[in-house]
Amino acid sequence: MLIVTPLRPMYHTWPGEIHKWRQFKGLRPGLLHGARKMETLHGHKGSVYLINPEGIDWLTDQLAKMKRWPFDVLVVDESTKFKDSRTKRFKALRKLIPKFKRRYILTGTVAPNGLLDLFGQIYILDEGHSLGRYITHYRNMFFVPGGYGGYSWSPRQDAMEEIVERIKPLVFVMNEEDVVKLPKLINNYIWLDLPEQARRVYRDLEEEFLTILEDDIITAPSAAAAGVKCRQVLNGALYINSEHDWREVHKAKLDALQDLVEELSGDPLLLLYEFEHDAERLEKLLGWPRVGKGSPKKDNQILDNFNKGILPGIIAHPASAGHGLNLQEKCANVCWFGLTWNLEHYDQAIRRVWRQGNSATRVINHHICIRNSLDETVVQALAQKDRTQRALTDLLRGLPRS
Repeated sequence: MLIVTPLRPMYHTWPGEIHKWRQFKGLRPGLLHGARKMETLHGHKGSVYLINPEGIDWLTDQLAKMKRWPFDVLVVDESTKFKDSRTKRFKALRKLIPKFKRRYILTGTVAPNGLLDLFGQIYILDEGHSLGRYITHYRNMFFVPGGYGGYSWSPRQDAMEEIVERIKPLVFVMNEEDVVKLPKLINNYIWLDLPEQARRVYRDLEEEFLTILEDDIITAPSAAAAGVKCRQVLNGALYINSEHDWREVHKAKLDALQDLVEELSGDPLLLLYEFEHDAERLEKLLGWPRVGKGSPKKDNQILDNFNKGILPGIIAHPASAGHGLNLQEKCANVCWFGLTWNLEHYDQAIRRVWRQGNSATRVINHHICIRNSLDETVVQALAQKDRTQRALTDLLRGLPRS
């Protein structure tokens, strides 16, 4: 079996699960990563191989040189990593797909940003029989173009029902909360007012695409770039040049976070950030370690200490810590210092804590947000994306569309 999984689950979660379950203890995972990956590919005596998505291109080259095809089964964990068929990783995997006797994909967020996310994932299963051989076929069948230049695609009114009928024989949908008892998930929104000076900077960027911060003139070349800079301001700092030097604008969110940490009184907290300057300020304030900054070995030690209750908190970005990690042993609190637009990252990060094995009666999902700002827009966008995904999974389960 070849398991394709993000880097940290490859080192931490999959080997840990093999040793946790009695019926799997005989399996020996071989990691196709690092300095010994060539030796593992040719000399591993076990039946399970693990590789990260970025390694597929290397593996494709190596398999072309081998006389015997070594795998029977393909498992793609966190399959949304392959939702975009234009990526290098998808094109490399596409060459290998027909050679596997069985293929499985695993994901907790099948269509986090809309129905277009389905194409690459379903192709891994059936090579295009359900949704078309190419993304252009899929778009033309179920979507209509719109937006500036026709580059955005919206599903036809009846598209979801027809897509479900095509892929339903391939898909098994199970909500974890339906089969195991999970803690109650509580969303806690900590709403703050932006300090007056920071509001001026925010308004200048929003309206004029330009602001002056101390002696630095900061410009945004487009509305999208201005939006990113506005969200930086909301979190409390702003990049001032292309070298990623930054200036602090306010401490409102840091002060609110410090109050929250004091309220938790040592209860472990998974703290999630958006920008690099967020992480630097959080490390300075709290002295907590950051996951994803060092080597997998160092991250594993941090995660082990967190799960044992030795650490009061860890700092992580949802893109790197949002997949495959088990953080539920001692932790029952998640906090968003800066929100992400990406529903997949948002939902998966929460489920690192809100999952089977958490003995707490409730998991609290904290959000530190600024009133009358893009933070409100992001909260609303995540809710809308979640409604679309829930409607899709309900139909796949045979439930009325919610």
